[in-house]
Amino acid sequence: MRLPLTVLGFIGLLALPAAAQDAPLATGTVKKIDAAQGKLTLDHGPIKNLDMDSMTMVFKAGDPAMLKTVKPGDKVRFTADRVNGQLTVTKIQK
Repeated sequence: MRLPLTVLGFIGLLALPAAAQDAPLATGTVKKIDAAQGKLTLDHGPIKNLDMDSMTMVFKAGDPAMLKTVKPGDKVRFTADRVNGQLTVTKIQK
């Protein structure tokens, strides 16, 4: 019985990135980047898939390399989702 549950759990993890990539783009401004912690602060508009209003908050970077593509003051479009319980930016573009 453990094997099927393990396989189902693995399949669920594979589906997560695809669902995160389908999330609608939100807009925002980069306020701060903390490369050491793998986080960025965004002043953002509504994030529909998270049912979140406009605010400024800290997100984890889904891929630390994305932090090198933006700097404070940049206007961005991004997707965010809950990944392992943390609000995470899964895609970002200037």
